Amino acid sequence: MSVVYGSCNLCEAICGLEFTVENKTVVSIRGDEKDPLSRGHICPKALSLIDLHADTDRLTTPVKRVGEKWEKIGWDEAYDLVVDGLVSTRKKYGSNAVGLYQGNPNVHSMGAMTHGIPFTSLLRTRNRYSATSLDQLPHQLVDHLLYGHQLLLPIPDIDRTDFFLVLGGNPMASNGSMMTVPDFAKRARALRKGGGRLVVVDPRKTETADIADTHFFVRPGSDALLLLAMIHTIVADGSVRVADYVDGADRLADLVAEFTPAAVAPIVGMSADDISALARDFAAAESAVAYGRMGVSTQQFGTVCQWAIQVLNIITGNLDRPGGAMVTDPAIDLISQGIVGRGHFDKWRSRVRDLPEFAGEYPCSTLVDEITTEGQDQIRAMAVLSGNPVLSMPGGSRLDEAFAGLDFMVSFDFYINETSRHAHVILPPTMSLERDHYDLIFNSFAVHNTAKYMPAVLPKQVDAKHDWEIFRDLSLRYKNRMAGSTVDRLKARLTPKSVIGEARLRLSPARTLDILLRSRRKGLSLRKLRANPHGIDLGPLRPGFPQKLKTKGKRVQLIQDVVVGELPALVDLMHSSAVPKDDELLLIGRRHLRSNNSWMHNTARLTKGKARHQLLAHPNDLLQRGIEDGSMVSVTSAAGTVDIEVAASDKMMPGVVSMPHGFGHQRPGVQLSVATTVTGPSVNDITDPARVDAVSANAILNGVPVQVRAKYRPRWNHETA
Repeated sequence: MSVVYGSCNLCEAICGLEFTVENKTVVSIRGDEKDPLSRGHICPKALSLIDLHADTDRLTTPVKRVGEKWEKIGWDEAYDLVVDGLVSTRKKYGSNAVGLYQGNPNVHSMGAMTHGIPFTSLLRTRNRYSATSLDQLPHQLVDHLLYGHQLLLPIPDIDRTDFFLVLGGNPMASNGSMMTVPDFAKRARALRKGGGRLVVVDPRKTETADIADTHFFVRPGSDALLLLAMIHTIVADGSVRVADYVDGADRLADLVAEFTPAAVAPIVGMSADDISALARDFAAAESAVAYGRMGVSTQQFGTVCQWAIQVLNIITGNLDRPGGAMVTDPAIDLISQGIVGRGHFDKWRSRVRDLPEFAGEYPCSTLVDEITTEGQDQIRAMAVLSGNPVLSMPGGSRLDEAFAGLDFMVSFDFYINETSRHAHVILPPTMSLERDHYDLIFNSFAVHNTAKYMPAVLPKQVDAKHDWEIFRDLSLRYKNRMAGSTVDRLKARLTPKSVIGEARLRLSPARTLDILLRSRRKGLSLRKLRANPHGIDLGPLRPGFPQKLKTKGKRVQLIQDVVVGELPALVDLMHSSAVPKDDELLLIGRRHLRSNNSWMHNTARLTKGKARHQLLAHPNDLLQRGIEDGSMVSVTSAAGTVDIEVAASDKMMPGVVSMPHGFGHQRPGVQLSVATTVTGPSVNDITDPARVDAVSANAILNGVPVQVRAKYRPRWNHETA
């Protein structure tokens, strides 16, 4: 028996863990109290790492689809099939005929970051998609516009703030998101114990709202009006204070002139007095920070929301100061070391719907159009990297049908799930406990600077391969196939770019990590990280502006044309006569601590107990429709209809209903023995891919107009199911 230390990489919190290992099996997992970031915190998902490793549904060798059945094959055969499928599609129809989707797990894997990026670059396709445009695209776009880099993201300095304003986020359930904050509950208690305030604005009284000092209901889709009215109040009061590297504050008064608290209150659902008081309390606090997450990003005016949140922090003097919003200083800096590019916006547009790209990716909401619409550059083959877009993208049922019609598809996944069941070949990587890990991404979003390396806790199976090995092997074969003749291959290998690229592919993630650590010259190395298994404390967040800005002249331009262009539409919304209209309700999503998108429902540990798939609705909304609590209802939107059990909840704002994300496993061919028994439809069968944020084209997953109708009462109950 031995005890080893590492981190959980299932969500953004990267909590430190203590593993007890016996006979090459993890027998227990505890929080690592000496981890300088998580300080002993652990959530139920981390315990499920044992279940994921032992899951008999998990693939450990490649499989190919033969009719309706799957056959195990060797790695060489699998590589040949994948390279043949991708290369033949590209040569026959052009490089853009190959589509690429990257799911969230890619950024939770060091090997996917070091070796997956070179592989995807080889495909040379513009038909690239990722979870970014289902999640945080407005956030990254605003960072790009204001600060000059898509990942130059000011993080709430929660450990030192006096006023923490949360809009459309639920860190009690998510452990933070675009803000790595393990043990949020303890940090929130410390905030309040020190005399600070936690205020939550959300259409549902969430788990975070339950522990807040104040919670305000807000009508979904109207957050931008609330934020503009807060800016209006602060500007009108003469409370604006900005750093000397900020331009444009003098223009704010004219831009927000119409958005008074009294004018927006009927649509927002808050009183004018509450809006004014919230703005003034925020501006008067010794230190304050506003934070907005998926609830404000995945709505009609998501980009305006994220811009306005940054403006609130900037004009109250809370940007780049302790207790406000500050940039991190990680051991490996994705920005200064050039690992992730600045990003660019609207350099080209999608073929079918003319939607703008961001950082070389099209919005996910148009993927189904690019597959099903005939013509030049129509997608005919897909590579899906650790994602399940059938459940995670709007209009999932349409996408389900589209994937079934592809000429070729490869999935990088260790499950046969709702998406990968359409693949011709599935390449399964090792899972978390079997591979080394250093978090390249989420150290950049953390509320405290730390560094930690986790060697593999368990050995991989003899024939298994890590994700980086799969990407390396495929890349080398793909390059050889595309090079053509022997002479061409020799020429390609002699160019400096090719030599450097091939050398990078042959480096292990650990060796790559060591090179990156040493290049920062902070006295860190892989050897030093190995010698400190609990992690190394690099200190609190520190001011870094204007030096770290990537903008022209290192200045922040508050006024952005793409945002200003949306203000007339917000004026129209403000003057609309009824929201919602007729008998419509507005649909929002929700998170749960025991869930992680669509892929953690195959462990009994996380799915046991009270069912949580239900549609939550305010009791008065059910009474008005003659619907009984616990009955089955149909929920209909412009995109389709699903049937679901309803649960009355006074935690819902009247006029708003909520469905969780990640359900809908009852589809033919899914080989998830636990998940397929978990009741509940996919919320994305009724989200509409035709509706996107007008600026970024991010998917609209919140504020979806729906109608709810009674069906019948179920004949079973969850206590005996």
